[in-house]
Amino acid sequence: MSVPEKPDPDLRTRLVDVGVDLVALEGVGALTLREIARRAGVSHGAPRRHFPTHLELLSAIARRGFTELAVRVTTTLGDGTASPRTQLSELGRAYLEFALDNPGMYELMFRHDLLESGHLRLRDTSLPLFGVLVDLVGRVRPDDRADSRAVAAALWANLHGIAQLWGWGSLQLATGTADFTPLLRTALDAHLGPEDGR
Repeated sequence: MSVPEKPDPDLRTRLVDVGVDLVALEGVGALTLREIARRAGVSHGAPRRHFPTHLELLSAIARRGFTELAVRVTTTLGDGTASPRTQLSELGRAYLEFALDNPGMYELMFRHDLLESGHLRLRDTSLPLFGVLVDLVGRVRPDDRADSRAVAAALWANLHGIAQLWGWGSLQLATGTADFTPLLRTALDAHLGPEDGR
């Protein structure tokens, strides 16, 4: 009588590592179970021991992206002594730079099917980042605090659009610039009002 093979926790980590590398090199379309298994040096059925569905493996890979983005945002915001407006500007810059440095991962992270699937509680990883944005918006607009979530959502949508269109090259063509800073400043002004003294 054979003893069932136990899942190898190192293999779980290796599969996610391979997926992270693969999405960085070849994009979301390359993230098949078979290709991840091949690059990890295991049979194509081996990932199923840790990730019963393809969405679960993709969610684990996307979670790494959210973790990296959270680290970037935390590092960027530092000790929080800068003004809320400055922190929002730096958060926006960190978000855009992450999106442009990691286009495949960025695309994967915001796939609706992954966020809706509930695997690995991916929303629990992404929502705290939105909470930081809401808090900073509320501190910039203290008299309009009840509307902070809506303003933060609109600003996030604007940043997401800039990231997508910049990644495609559309905004560079339309604006004739190779620097997204003016667009970031304009987005902040549009959602928060012009910065004092400017």
